[in-house]
Amino acid sequence: MNFEPNESQLQTQTIAREFAEKDLLPTIRERDASRAFPLDLFRKFGKTGIYGLPYATEIGGLGGSYLAYVLAVEEVSKVDGAFGIAFSVDTSLYGGSIANSSAPDAIKKKFLAPITYGEKIGSFGLTEHSAGSDAAGQRTVAVKDGDSYILNGSKCFNTNGPMADYTVIYCLTDPELGTKGMAAFVVEKGTPGFTVGQVEDKMGIRTAQVSDMHLTNVRVPVENMIAKPGEGFKLAMKTLDGGRIGVAAQGLGIAKGAFEIARKYMMERQQFGKPICKQQYLAFKMAELQTKIQAAELLLYKAAMAKEEGKPYTVPAAMAKLTCTNVAMEVTSEAVQMLGGNGYMKGYHVERMMRDAKITQIYEGTNEIQKLVISGQLFR
Repeated sequence: MNFEPNESQLQTQTIAREFAEKDLLPTIRERDASRAFPLDLFRKFGKTGIYGLPYATEIGGLGGSYLAYVLAVEEVSKVDGAFGIAFSVDTSLYGGSIANSSAPDAIKKKFLAPITYGEKIGSFGLTEHSAGSDAAGQRTVAVKDGDSYILNGSKCFNTNGPMADYTVIYCLTDPELGTKGMAAFVVEKGTPGFTVGQVEDKMGIRTAQVSDMHLTNVRVPVENMIAKPGEGFKLAMKTLDGGRIGVAAQGLGIAKGAFEIARKYMMERQQFGKPICKQQYLAFKMAELQTKIQAAELLLYKAAMAKEEGKPYTVPAAMAKLTCTNVAMEVTSEAVQMLGGNGYMKGYHVERMMRDAKITQIYEGTNEIQKLVISGQLFR
């Protein structure tokens, strides 16, 4: 099986790499300190059409490759993991919810096309304070009222929430039915009763905008329902499979970015009369890390290609997410150690990358949940 990117995919990778180096890198330290998301740069990057890359043109996407999208997330995450997750949520979770739904193509196009070129931003509302790994513990409800539904409840940890134009809200139409009554709606920014709650102050991915979202008697037209009662849970789980590939790409990008900083530093840093890369222990440690990065890359690209080719990808996505994010945490921690005191300082970026890496093991299904998915397949 060949995972080598083709010319079109390499072009997307190059666009993302150049954007990350020229636009994101110069301001990342200041933005990390101030928690300021570069909305202008997010829209600038969107003008390439890259946010709608993996979705069909019939529904407003670019009709491109899922692997190309993964390569793009990886490239921006090498420099700015927070930008990487904002991109991934916009495309994988929001866009995936729309594209994977049973909504008519006209509705899909209405809510997907504006995010393709960065004109609008999407968010994904599934997690609640009572429903994290246990997505079935939802409490947000939707009650039919004529040609509308009235939504009440709250979501938490909504990446892109404070700035999103569209948010997919998963909720129950009949709490007694549990997930069998779960539906999904697109709620537009500015809808009365739909408000931003607490914006989180986080250890890592500090520039990513993550908040509570509150719904108080929010009236949503029936045509904004993208998953009918009983279809919502299945849609959420399928969409999360794609989201896990996006997080794996984010994790791999963070790992590669930190590794490259450590590699260059080790070639320049002199101790005991020679570059520290000449110390066999350190050189061997880097060899081990590079091997783990390459193994993670293969799992990620295998999962991306399975999705692109219409093959089952739930388990490959779980394996990629588990492996890439664990590698991200290991590589960034080792990179800090390799740089010694300098690694602990903000000027070398690796301490920020280590902070960014940790959350990748937690969101869009903790790595313990990924093991549950993988082991479930083993013993089915």
